[in-house]
Amino acid sequence: MRKLTIVFHHAGGGHRNAAEALRSTLTAQNHPWDVELLDIQQLLDQLDLMRRFTGIRIQDIYNQILRRGWTRFTPQLLKILLATIRLYHAPIEKVLRTYWDERPTDMVMSVIPHFNREIADSLEQNGQKHWPFVTVITDLADYPPHFWIERESEYIIVGTARARSQALAIGHAADQVFLTSGMVLKPKFYEQESFEMTAAARDAERERLGLERDCRTGIVLFGGHGSNVMVDIVRRIDQSGADVQLILICGHNQKLEAEIKALRTRKPKLVLGFTQNVEHYMGLSDFFIGKPGPGSISEALQFHLPVLVECNNKTLPQERYNAEWVLENGFGIVVPTFREIALAVERLIEPSVFDEFCRKTNTYSNRALFEVAEILETCYQRTNPDKTAQTQPV
Repeated sequence: MRKLTIVFHHAGGGHRNAAEALRSTLTAQNHPWDVELLDIQQLLDQLDLMRRFTGIRIQDIYNQILRRGWTRFTPQLLKILLATIRLYHAPIEKVLRTYWDERPTDMVMSVIPHFNREIADSLEQNGQKHWPFVTVITDLADYPPHFWIERESEYIIVGTARARSQALAIGHAADQVFLTSGMVLKPKFYEQESFEMTAAARDAERERLGLERDCRTGIVLFGGHGSNVMVDIVRRIDQSGADVQLILICGHNQKLEAEIKALRTRKPKLVLGFTQNVEHYMGLSDFFIGKPGPGSISEALQFHLPVLVECNNKTLPQERYNAEWVLENGFGIVVPTFREIALAVERLIEPSVFDEFCRKTNTYSNRALFEVAEILETCYQRTNPDKTAQTQPV
């Protein structure tokens, strides 16, 4: 059986989610892959100076920044991170080469930024790639330079025309850049039964959960650890008198969950901690409120929910284009601050406005998880010319 190694890390949840989703699909198809996940942070722990002196991994520092909302200085922190990676290029490449020597593979796929030059160089032998190398960009666009797309990259899989044009602009050949219909989502978001709930069944489930049957419902989601801004969102919407109810998913943040549950509101609200079935609650919702993360936006759009996101100088730099993309496609509203959330919600639920957003979101169709599987066949078969390719680049 062919072996695929997917390189990921735990900085944010999107990279791990993409790796696990691809492994699930690739091991279950007619011509399956033997998929191994490589946590590059764990592999490079011996080189992690931050962990050596503080006991904390770089990825854990990044996750703390996200949880606490300390994102204003992320561009500067990224420059320090990239400079450190470049400084340790040779040692990182050496560790990776040793890993490939000990764990041979047939193809390497990266679903992470920053380290793709090091991964690409570690796969070279005598100036030639020993195994094909594929980068799957899990953001809607690159944040150059040296974020996702490197000159050393071999095959690049992107989810938007912007990302494709970025790859072509730095010199990649058109037949090495593949365009999918969106971001890779968890398999549950592609299962037909997730979308087949009738209006009557949805109303009944809302009622069972303590919500009103026919009230406009927004789902509020800020990643696996929530965000304190959710408290302010609840208060502002409640004070506005907007005729909406909210489903709020707080993730692992039990303090936040308890604080929101304690809020007295005019309309019912459903407050949840960490849940494995976000798709069920999206199916009960009419619109989405959250940060402009590529995964959250894509999951909401998979359920054809108009989105309401914030974008300002505290937004992660690699996510700022996402807000622009939402506006370009007419998928929702972008506010400069969630202090304006009440007015934005009132505008969103105006019947004519809401109908137009729904018309646009209903055109969204994402099959990226399965498209990536087909593209991998093309990339693999190019290194095995006796096999017939099943797909072509877009």
